[in-house]
Amino acid sequence: MRAVIVAVFVAFLVSLFGTPLAIRVFTRLKAGQPIRAEGPVMHQGKKGTPTMGGVVFIVATVIAYVAGHLTLTTLPDEQIAQVEPTITALVLLGLLVFSGAVGFIDDFLKVRKRNSAGLNKRGKLLGQILVGAVFGVIALWFPSTMVDEAGNPTNTETVGSTTLSFIRDIDALDVGKVISVILFIFVVMASTNGVNLTDGLDGLATGASVMVLAAYALIAFWQYRHWCADPNYTQDYCYQVRDPLEIALIAGAAAGACVGFLWWNTSPARIFMGDTGALGLGGLIAGMAMSTRTVLLLPIIGGLFVIITMSVVIQIISFRTTGKRVFRMSPLQHHFELAGWSEVNIVVRFWIIAGIGVAIALGLFYSEFLAAVS
Repeated sequence: MRAVIVAVFVAFLVSLFGTPLAIRVFTRLKAGQPIRAEGPVMHQGKKGTPTMGGVVFIVATVIAYVAGHLTLTTLPDEQIAQVEPTITALVLLGLLVFSGAVGFIDDFLKVRKRNSAGLNKRGKLLGQILVGAVFGVIALWFPSTMVDEAGNPTNTETVGSTTLSFIRDIDALDVGKVISVILFIFVVMASTNGVNLTDGLDGLATGASVMVLAAYALIAFWQYRHWCADPNYTQDYCYQVRDPLEIALIAGAAAGACVGFLWWNTSPARIFMGDTGALGLGGLIAGMAMSTRTVLLLPIIGGLFVIITMSVVIQIISFRTTGKRVFRMSPLQHHFELAGWSEVNIVVRFWIIAGIGVAIALGLFYSEFLAAVS
C-alpha cells in the first residue's frame, strides 16, 4: 500500500506543478486548440487555449511509477511484491504512452494546420490497431516466471487472458490467443474513442477518468490482497491475475496525475488534454480491464463513456437512415449545451453519472467476492 500511496502523491505533485509550465510552453509555441466551426457557438471563446496537456499527466504517471518502485525495494522480504519492473507495467505504460503518441500526432497536425481536422480517420484507426496489436501480443505471449524459494513456479499468468472475463475469467469462454488479441484491439479502440468523445467540455473526461482509474486501483489492490500467487493466502477464492500490485500502482498514479491536471483543466480550462491525453487515458483504461480480468465489467465502470459513445452511434444511424437527428448535436454533452444547460452543470451531472457507474461496478465486484467466500 505504501508504494501505491507514494505513486499517487508523486503523480499528483508532478502534474499539479508541471501543468503551469506546460501552459507557458505550449502558449509560447502557439499550440492553441482549433475549434470546429460546426461546434457549439459558445466554444469559439475557447479558441487558442493550449492543447496537448495530456503530455503532463502521461509523464507524471511514468515518473510516479518509478518512484513507487523505489518504495517497493524497501518492503520486507516476506511481502509479495514485484520489485523489478514487469511485463504488466510494460503493457499498461506502453498503452498509455503509445496511445497518447497517436493522439499527439493528431494534436500536432491540428495545431500546425490551424484547423480541427488533424490526423485523418484512417490514420488514427491504424494507429490504434497497431498499438492494440503490439501490446495485445505482449500481454498474451509472456507469462510470469515467479517462483518460490524451492524454485517451483507460483504464478505463470500472462497480463491478458484467452478467456472472456467479467469479474474473473469465465473458463467456459476460452477463445484462444488470436481471438484474444483481436478482442484486445477492440477494447483499446472502444476505450480510446470513448474517452476522446467525452473530452468535449472543461474537466469532463479528466474527472470521469479519475473515478474509473481510482476504481481500478481499488480492484487491483483487492486482488493483490487475495492473490493466488501469495503463498500466505490459501483460500480457494483468490484471484488469478499476473501483477496486481503493479496494476494498482499504475492506476493510482494515473488517477493522481489526472487530479493534479484537473486543477487547471476545470472551467474555464487553462489547458486541454487534447487527443494526446484522451487516447492515452483510453488505452490505459483498456489495459486495466484486460489485466484485472474485468473486460465485461468495463462498460459499467466506464458507463459515462459508453453513454456518450452510444449517443454518437445513435445520431449517425438515425441521420443516415431517416435523415433526422435524435439529438440537437452529438456527442451528448453538446445536446445539453444547446438545450441551455451551463457547461459546469453538464460536467458535474455527468460526473455524477460516471460515479454511479463506478459505484455499481465496485458493488458487483465485491458482491462476487462475498458470494465466493460464502
